[in-house]
Amino acid sequence: MNQPIWHEPGVTRSQRWNKHGLAGATVWLTGFSGSGKSTIANELARELLNTSRLSYILDADNVRHGLNSDLGFSDEDRAENIRRMAEAACLFADSGVVAIVPIISPFITSRAHARKIHDDRGLKFIEVHVATSLAECERRDTKGLYAKVRSGQMSSLSGVDSPYEAPKSPDVVVGTNDETLQQSVALILAKLLVKAGS
Repeated sequence: MNQPIWHEPGVTRSQRWNKHGLAGATVWLTGFSGSGKSTIANELARELLNTSRLSYILDADNVRHGLNSDLGFSDEDRAENIRRMAEAACLFADSGVVAIVPIISPFITSRAHARKIHDDRGLKFIEVHVATSLAECERRDTKGLYAKVRSGQMSSLSGVDSPYEAPKSPDVVVGTNDETLQQSVALILAKLLVKAGS
């Protein structure tokens, strides 16, 4: 069976980053549906733009329209979805972009794998737990998913009838102390600047 061979690029990461003033990293936002991950991701991207930092949001729903369109919502497919998202984030980060990944990612092992592949490649990985309570997320029900689960129209919603394993030691926690959106983003930016450099 043929094995792929890794090809080292002719232009190195350090050459690319130094030439263009880049500093790639991944900001991984995990939490329940409706916790505010996407809202925070968009505001973070806006703040990075304001400081001339290149970023890109790898929105989990959007990626399911293309790269991950063949995956469902079984535990196995969710794990594969997260694996692919992590690999894509690594490529973005390596290019010098700040990859922002708002994704429920309910399993500790999957998030640990995402961190490990970044660590193995010398890339910064910031895990952000958007720790909005399940009760508040269900009250918001931004996508109508909680209502569908409660009425029996759908199943396998993380935190309700499917597991959600909260991070044990995330780099940043937001959503627990009534922070404003701007305060949440500031906490993430502070960690990002320390870990990835300005």
